[in-house]
Amino acid sequence: MSDHSPILVWFRNDLRLDDHPALHAAAKSKRPVIPVYLWSPEAEAPWPRGGASRWWLHHALVDLGKTLSDRGSKLVLRMGTDPFKLLRDLLEETGAGEIHWNRRYDSAGVKTDTALKKNLPAKSFRGSVLREPHEIETQNGEYYKVYTPFYKNVISRGDPREPLDAPDGWMHPDSFPKSEVMDDWNLLPKIGWDKAFYDEWTPTLAGAEAQMEAFLESAAGDYKDERDFPAKPGTSRISPYLHFGQISPRRLWHDAKAAAASGDAGGKGVDAWLRQLVWRDFAIHLLFHQPQLDLEPMQEKFSAFPWENNPDHLQAWQRGQTGYPIVDAGMRELWTTGWMHNRVRMIVASFLVKDLRIHWHEGAKWFWDTLVDADLANNSFGWQWAAGCGADAAPYFRIFNPMLQSKKFDGEGAYIRKWVPELKGLSPKDIHAPWEMDAPPEAYPEPIVDHALARDEALEALSSLKD
Repeated sequence: MSDHSPILVWFRNDLRLDDHPALHAAAKSKRPVIPVYLWSPEAEAPWPRGGASRWWLHHALVDLGKTLSDRGSKLVLRMGTDPFKLLRDLLEETGAGEIHWNRRYDSAGVKTDTALKKNLPAKSFRGSVLREPHEIETQNGEYYKVYTPFYKNVISRGDPREPLDAPDGWMHPDSFPKSEVMDDWNLLPKIGWDKAFYDEWTPTLAGAEAQMEAFLESAAGDYKDERDFPAKPGTSRISPYLHFGQISPRRLWHDAKAAAASGDAGGKGVDAWLRQLVWRDFAIHLLFHQPQLDLEPMQEKFSAFPWENNPDHLQAWQRGQTGYPIVDAGMRELWTTGWMHNRVRMIVASFLVKDLRIHWHEGAKWFWDTLVDADLANNSFGWQWAAGCGADAAPYFRIFNPMLQSKKFDGEGAYIRKWVPELKGLSPKDIHAPWEMDAPPEAYPEPIVDHALARDEALEALSSLKD
């Protein structure tokens, strides 16, 4: 192998140039660098990217390609069923001597990484987590199943390392291999349901930086107090940028710390937000150690839970037609924007698995297809948490009352009015339970289940399980 042979840098969920250890190492080598992205949905089974994720991916790749082009480089696109074959072919075409990439921690990613390392010249790096999932252990050398001690372990290690700046430049090959055309991948939807996405999001590197900057300047200081109110701009909305790696968790960590230290953002608010970054690492930690987290309950007894199979109820939930305003508002926000406020995610999840007793798999699949920030670790962990069958999960008997949640976190009904216009004329008193009015709005459906009765039935189903 020549010391001057090119290095392939395989971009994955790290579509950026700064704090990209694989790119940084390749640039530092003083060898030609060939950036590559592979589209292999078959290799992602059983979780190939959903529709909303494909929309984001299309625009993120276009933006990354332009960024690389501006630096005299090129993003080489290849599609196929087998990443191993695609990379092997590229090695042969280019004469490259190594492949660099940042590690993944889901089962499909780990399987691919392991096979590649055994058979191809490869180096992998940590680029998408604060801490590696295998380096955080209990005193007994086991993985954590409860968040608080995991968080304390992470915090005890101090701040993660400072993020790497984007390389000033790197060597380019004399010629780049043939690249496929982005539009030929048909990642964008054909039915136009993504129309509002363009008003809601800027899925670019600049968009990621602007989103975080806006959060630190406006909402970060009040994050701890405002994050649960969906009508308020109290959250960062950085999750899709973080999932696609247009901004790194270490960059977010240190930028938030710097904002708090300078007084631009309140310390308690920033601390609460940083806790969510560690929560993300915890989800990845669990998926790494429990590769079936996306399919099987961590608490085995829930394998025998008597779930309901009711397609009509599932469709009503998906379409935001359950008759419960806060639930319907969340589901309509999701369909329209590709995103849903986190408090409302918990409410709609509880309603599906406890009021309707529909399997959490159905909720996970719908979120996977409709969320622009769909992430396998967070999605699987979140749905098991809601269903009460996962690690550190909310007990199954803790069943959210959608009316009380609505009154507590959307007291004036502003969030509901935005997403359920049939109810925009109702008073704050009536908007949380319109069926109790003497003359309920005819355009809005009656509740598909009675919450009090559904709660009793859910608890009865729970009592049928044996430890």
